[in-house]
Amino acid sequence: MLKKRLSQFSFSVTMLDEVPAPKEAYVRSKGQFKADSILDLVGEQPGDRVLGVTEVDLYSKGRNNRDLNFVFGQAQILGKAAVISLYRLRGEKEMYHLRAFKEAVHELGHTMGLRHCKDRVCVMRFSDSLADTDSKDEGFCDICLGKLKSMGMI
Repeated sequence: MLKKRLSQFSFSVTMLDEVPAPKEAYVRSKGQFKADSILDLVGEQPGDRVLGVTEVDLYSKGRNNRDLNFVFGQAQILGKAAVISLYRLRGEKEMYHLRAFKEAVHELGHTMGLRHCKDRVCVMRFSDSLADTDSKDEGFCDICLGKLKSMGMI
């Protein structure tokens, strides 16, 4: 379902159906996996832009090197790799699919050079909760679209 929905965009994405989490990425004290370790693994896969999808719970280092309790995904800014976790996106089937799609588009936006957006409905707004993800649109705001066009990404 996710692969089909992503095909509507003009950019090409290689999607890895299930990214196995490396044992060394697991942090026992947190009961979670380091997102950057899985992102590194995704980055080793062939393709110009690669999206990994995993079922494990992810966390990451945020700004000032502080742990974020969890992340829905992570990506390389202007890199090729992005990963999303389905672990916290659960819900009714249609909502679950929509959440996964929004988080995938968000992380792929980072691979195209976009940063977090302040527009409260832009898909590039940072999601700190499911409510944040649910309130976002499925696409980029006009400002983010303009940035993508000016960079030749779309």
